Formats: sequence, C-alpha cells, structure tokens
Amino acid sequence: MAIKADKWIRRMALEQGMIEPFEPGQVRETERGRIISYGTSSYGYDVRCADDFKIFTNINSAVVDPKSFDESSFVDVKSDVCIIPPNSFALAHTVEYFRIPRDVLTICLGKSTYARCGIIVNVTPLEPEWEGHVTLEFSNTTPLPAKIYANEGVAQMLFLQSDEVCEVSYKDRGGKYMGQRGVTLPRS
Repeated sequence: MAIKADKWIRRMALEQGMIEPFEPGQVRETERGRIISYGTSSYGYDVRCADDFKIFTNINSAVVDPKSFDESSFVDVKSDVCIIPPNSFALAHTVEYFRIPRDVLTICLGKSTYARCGIIVNVTPLEPEWEGHVTLEFSNTTPLPAKIYANEGVAQMLFLQSDEVCEVSYKDRGGKYMGQRGVTLPRS
C-alpha cells in the first residue's frame, strides 16, 4: 500500500534529515500578520526565501557569461524585503537545507501568488543525492519594480520517488554545486 505523500515527506524530513529546518504544517499567520505559506503541502514542500539577496545590475556593462561570471554584476542586500528592478532578476537561497535521497528527483515550481504578479521562480531539478541550500532565481518580467519577501513561501518542491535507486547520483559525479550554502553563483 502506498504511503500518502505528505506523510512520506514528514518521515523523510524527520528520520533522514531531508529538509532542515522542517515545518510539518503550512504556516499562514505570524505576529506580523498573514504571510505566504510555507511547509508541508499535500504533495510537496513549500520553501522559504532567506534574507540574503543578490540583485542583478548592469552598472558595470558586463557581459553575462556562464563560463566566466562577473560577480560585480550583483548588488548584495540583506533584508526582509528585496526589490527587483523592472525586467531584471535577483538570486536568493532557501532557508531550508536539503538532502535528496538516492531514489528521489525533486522539481521546483513557483507559487501562484508570485506568478500572478509576473515574478517567475526558476530552479533546476535537485538530483538524487544532491544536498545544500537551493539557489533561487526570481525574474521580474514586469516593467515595474517587484517585491520579494524573506522568510515566506516562494516555491514548492515536488518529490518524485523511483522504485529503485539511480545508478549514478549527483554525489557520485562530484557535482560542482554539492553542499552549497547561501547564494551560489555560476561555477565553470
């Protein structure tokens, strides 16, 4: 008999440290008022954005090159709120640290509240046996400044469990983003 997804997520988080810190429910209210929820959902886990941001800027007229990325293309901001300029983007990271099991692939999708404001969340899949803070990319597709809130739900992780473990995991390959902490810029 199959285990319910939300129970599986709780078990993996609590017994195997798959998500730390872990919120078993979906928090909606705080002393500051209503927030965008985070925590265990029916079939996934809604992650929070930490308060460290790297906002893309073109003040140095740099060329965006994934093989030789110029860190001066970002302005560092530590705040409860990040304002993303029009038609630009910002990088952040999850509050949560993930340890993906060898038989699981994780896919991340943005939350509807942000998507309905023209803010797109982009994250590549978390491969089997990858671990670290997830670097989040927020694209502001609007002609107006856009606001992102730290410590609130920004995206949902969906966990796809296979009936067998993979032959070669991210850890086996020595992936270059293994164990990342904080916002991690492109590595060549």
